[in-house]
Amino acid sequence: MLQARAGLLAEVRQFFADRQVLEVETPILSHAAGTDVALDLVTATLDYAGSPRQFFLQTSPEFAMKRLLAAGSGPIYQLARSFRNGEAGKLHNPEFTMLEWYRPGFSMVDLMAEVEHLARQILGVGPIKRMTYAEVFADYLGLNPFFASLGDLQQAAGGLVDAAFESNSRDTWLDLLFSHSIQPHFEEAVFISHYPASQAALAEICCAEDGTKTALRFELVINGVELANGYQELTDPVEQTKRFGDELAARQALGLTINPIDQNLLAALEYGLPQCAGVALGFDRLLMLKTGAESIADVLAFSIDRA
Repeated sequence: MLQARAGLLAEVRQFFADRQVLEVETPILSHAAGTDVALDLVTATLDYAGSPRQFFLQTSPEFAMKRLLAAGSGPIYQLARSFRNGEAGKLHNPEFTMLEWYRPGFSMVDLMAEVEHLARQILGVGPIKRMTYAEVFADYLGLNPFFASLGDLQQAAGGLVDAAFESNSRDTWLDLLFSHSIQPHFEEAVFISHYPASQAALAEICCAEDGTKTALRFELVINGVELANGYQELTDPVEQTKRFGDELAARQALGLTINPIDQNLLAALEYGLPQCAGVALGFDRLLMLKTGAESIADVLAFSIDRA
């Protein structure tokens, strides 16, 4: 498995070298943190400037890489050690490797094509099917995720949760249905795109013909494994500031830690982030799919229980 990992690292680096995409490195430690309510952070206290100070281990190199893009780096990629607290299981390890890359001038569709080239070259998958978020809900559950009522979503998820589980968040129920009733049934490689605007994260928003607002976001799922998550990147600093504020308000409502906003990222957006598309791909999961491994622990030299 060590040899397989080394071979895959070399193959990925050659893929980007052939396309003249520059490999970069950014810090694992940061003064600021992400605000996503779904992410629990790993912290470190350092003796900094004569006094103890809290730092955050990156959940993804995204913010720092966007600062490089704004500074004129051009197309870049990184194989980054990333950390997420509380995530351990068949497909999760608190410390993992993220393959992340950004393409100035690319649209979401352009980047999906490049992700497909990578997947076909490394995994030998055939042409990858493309479906929208609305289409997968219609096909697998007979629901329209944009217009279904909260009651409809709760009824569809009735057997997935304890009867005492309560949430008034449509996104909570949509996520539950997608992860448990849809994603596991994908027996081939498929791109899902145009997620609800409420699940945009750092993606741009567009409007469909029926008036629904959707995120220019896609995921790649192969054999039921979520492999990659990509965006046509948001470049508006005002909108990004608002989204950070909304996420912090949601964290507060849930009783979660309020993390400091990354002002360096906002400054980079103010300076000017080029129009671009970016994607984060789980390198360890890619290795799992390539080798047929059943657990992420099988492709790591030392999983968290043996670290």
